[in-house]
Amino acid sequence: MKNVLTFQKLKDNNEKIAMLTAYDYSTAQVLDSAGIDGILVGDSLAMVALGYENTYNITIDEMLIFVKAVARGAKNSFIIGDMPFMSYNLSIEQGLENASKMIKSGAHAIKLEGCNDHIIELTKRCVESGIPVLGHLGFTPQMMNTIGGHKVQGKTADNTEKILICAKKLEEAGAFAVVLELMPEVSAEYITRNLNIPTIGIGGGKYCSGQIVVTDDILGKFTDFTPKFIKKFANIHDTALQGVNSYIKEVKEGLFPSQKETFDLEESEKTKLIK
Repeated sequence: MKNVLTFQKLKDNNEKIAMLTAYDYSTAQVLDSAGIDGILVGDSLAMVALGYENTYNITIDEMLIFVKAVARGAKNSFIIGDMPFMSYNLSIEQGLENASKMIKSGAHAIKLEGCNDHIIELTKRCVESGIPVLGHLGFTPQMMNTIGGHKVQGKTADNTEKILICAKKLEEAGAFAVVLELMPEVSAEYITRNLNIPTIGIGGGKYCSGQIVVTDDILGKFTDFTPKFIKKFANIHDTALQGVNSYIKEVKEGLFPSQKETFDLEESEKTKLIK
């Protein structure tokens, strides 16, 4: 089974780390069977699975339902539970309590956004308590309202240096890796080169230690919008739509179910039903 040492070993061996999101049992099974290194039960499920406009509305209790489902489906991948908006910001105690719920629900680690003093202390306390932490810098969705929307971060040398300082603080606090989201490739590469722990890019270019994206995006299942940094490796939406249309047509025309999909009854029993 993969763990935090797996991530560090891959980085040290100059091997890329492959991560994806999953929100349900069957998707987790597929990713696990494919040999994915890590699965993030991301708060992006608020939009992708629950239809919210953003990630703000999902609660810790809702997140735990999906963490449990993914944990049942993935037996070898490293599972990370995303701590939702305001589930860890009020106090260290609140953060530790909710982080422990994630672990008890089947996650092997948690993800925290930002690097203010509270986050650094919480990261340290979680690691000391046996809870691995994945940091998250660059564009942080839970701060979207204060940074003015989906904005690329690290667009200047000064801003990149500030993000690197944050990443080093997270590294010193014990984080096993750091997500770098929506950053120029050169900025993310610079940060990666100056850290000992792995970086996981999402819209951060190919020089990060690894990559993570939303599974529903790369498989073409979620179609509300497609980020610039997404490549579609399949088109589940159109395939599913075609299948459903075919189903409706066959039901309407009386072609489904056919004899192949029907259970039969013994002839001797059939005669008893004839009146």
